[in-house]
Amino acid sequence: MTTFATSLKREIARIARKELRDEISTLRKGSATYRSDIAELKRKIKSLESQVKSLGRATLRPEVASKEIASVRRSKPGRKVTFGSADLLALRQKLGFTQAQMGTLVGASSLSIYKWESGQVTPRAAQLEKLLAVRNIGKRAAMARLQA
Repeated sequence: MTTFATSLKREIARIARKELRDEISTLRKGSATYRSDIAELKRKIKSLESQVKSLGRATLRPEVASKEIASVRRSKPGRKVTFGSADLLALRQKLGFTQAQMGTLVGASSLSIYKWESGQVTPRAAQLEKLLAVRNIGKRAAMARLQA
């Protein structure tokens, strides 16, 4: 009986190993696939981080930009419009408007006007066009637009 019990145990172990081998092989294949996917994603992340780093070096810092960009002007057709925070402040003071009134006139919030004047943020192209339009009108016309 002892040999029978030993033989039965060996046969059960052999069949169990055979069954597990199929399941483990699919798990190993899946694991290898996941590892290669993870390695590919890590490479992509590394390349994207290097791109972000290089683009960060290429863009101007706010404190540098405020010194380099002197004013809002368009002297020649097709020339890029630049923004100067000090010029916006001077324009608002020339018109005698508060930041809230200037924001209403331009179609922006008073907080946006504050950030533009302080040089923390530069306005988008659409707002730049509106600022150029306001720059070219007089105090009376600006008041009339504000009233309407």
